[in-house]
Amino acid sequence: MSNEKDNEYREIFLAEALENYTEMNRLLTVLEKNVNDSKAVQALFRITHTLKGNATGMGFDKIAEMAHVLEDFFGEVREGRLELGSEIFTSVFKAADVLGELIEAIKTPKDVKYRGIKTKLEVFIRNAKQAPAAGQATQQPTAQEAGIQTGTSNSAAVELPEEEDHDESEVETTNVSFSDLVQVPVKKLDNLLNLVGELIIERDRIIANGASTHSSNEYSRLNRISSDLQYSVMDVRLVQVGFLFNKFHRIVRDASSKEGKKVSLKLEGTETEIDRNILQVISDSLIHLIRNSVGHGIEKPEVRKQKGKVEEGTVTLSASSESDTVIIKIKDDGAGINPERIKQKAIEKGLITAQDASQMSDRDLTMLIFEPGFSTMDSVTAISGRGVGMDVVKKALDSIGGTVQVDTMLGEGSIFTLSLPSSMAVKSTLLFDLDNQTYAIPLSYTESVISIYKSEIHKAANGLIAVHLGNTIHIVFLSDLFAQSIGKSKDKYASFDQLHPEQKLEIVVVSFNGKRIGFIVDKLLQQKEIVEKPLRKPFDSISYLSGVTILGNGNVCLALSIPGILNALVGNQVSRTINA
Repeated sequence: MSNEKDNEYREIFLAEALENYTEMNRLLTVLEKNVNDSKAVQALFRITHTLKGNATGMGFDKIAEMAHVLEDFFGEVREGRLELGSEIFTSVFKAADVLGELIEAIKTPKDVKYRGIKTKLEVFIRNAKQAPAAGQATQQPTAQEAGIQTGTSNSAAVELPEEEDHDESEVETTNVSFSDLVQVPVKKLDNLLNLVGELIIERDRIIANGASTHSSNEYSRLNRISSDLQYSVMDVRLVQVGFLFNKFHRIVRDASSKEGKKVSLKLEGTETEIDRNILQVISDSLIHLIRNSVGHGIEKPEVRKQKGKVEEGTVTLSASSESDTVIIKIKDDGAGINPERIKQKAIEKGLITAQDASQMSDRDLTMLIFEPGFSTMDSVTAISGRGVGMDVVKKALDSIGGTVQVDTMLGEGSIFTLSLPSSMAVKSTLLFDLDNQTYAIPLSYTESVISIYKSEIHKAANGLIAVHLGNTIHIVFLSDLFAQSIGKSKDKYASFDQLHPEQKLEIVVVSFNGKRIGFIVDKLLQQKEIVEKPLRKPFDSISYLSGVTILGNGNVCLALSIPGILNALVGNQVSRTINA
């Protein structure tokens, strides 16, 4: 796996380096026509600086050395200490060619002689720094100045003169280099994935229609090729989470500085891959969670010292893959979350009543931090206390079918665990029938599927409940819920009372943010991966639905939004708990 990643990084570096080399040649031709073009000089300086840093990071020392000298050279030009002339341009173009050969040697290893031209540029730079006027720096260096070995000893001597005599042959063999990587706009990938999704839907339709007249083997090749194509396109959209994680060092530094705290960031699992669109959606959420860990979690140095902790707190940002899910954890070794303090603040702000609070578990109380406007801070600081941020996290996760869980221990720290789908294109779902219509529930929210008799379900103050494997589950007739959503009021026990006492019921148990509920459906069908399409206006405002797909039989299948349904059932989400 390591070699595969090394090869991938090398290809990425090579693509960027060749792009930099091409741009360098273009800018040099522009600069040769107008030596006073300061923008071209600035751009050349930036390109060589970037190339030097990237090459150093990859361990390509020869490229780094050459780029470093060119960076210093353009730095002197930028400062006005080195005046460009035709003879100097000859050497600079030669240096650019050598740099291109060094880059090309990554693909086709060969010995590239570069020290002679490198030394020549170093002499230009040295003369420019020593000269009182820019005009004196334009002279071509002599053999002794260039550090070429003569009969005397010279500490700057690094190369034999023969290496400087290859200009003509090298010009004749100059080739145009192309990278093996192609940069593609994300919109084009999205469009390609959309077309692949249409292909998968059409494949399922063809297979379903032909199942009665042909054997399944007739379509096995079509099934395999289309699936390979689908996952290949999805793989192209995957990026490593380290692409985002590495940006948080600065965020932690700035947040801790404003709060007067000492905090270090530790990264783990940066090679875990996730869909780029999902990473983009959760980027703001991770910023809020990181800043929350610094602002609310980590204590000030003097407080940590009193508690026997080291003065510098640690925030750990980690990622891992589990089947079709990516788990991201934000862990801190701070003060932890006090459920009692959350309870008091929630009651003060009118989010819950004292009676409701007394029935809530510590986990339910902890989840109140995701309510809009909620904050435990008594005063507003630079990064916390405004009551905004954590609700943004929850909304972003709901939009992509993700969940968040909080584990905390007072005095020891907290862990925020985000469970995210690895791809937004394909969803693993459970299909079921309800009133002659097929629906899909994402498996990421499905906890279990059970069959129980009516006699095992009991009436309670807020509806129906059942006990399964020691857990109390709130039971809802999904058909009643849909009827109420379109304004058809119905007694909460009407459907239940109409059933025969020995009627067996199919129930899909789902969970979201620590809340568990069982939906009674007509018939369970199968597990299936679907390509979900977003709903178009005006249907995109229906909170109970997240999207739509087409099944192999040509029928439309609506995908349920579990967060939307549970939020509607709970009302304010915190006015009462679903768990009895």
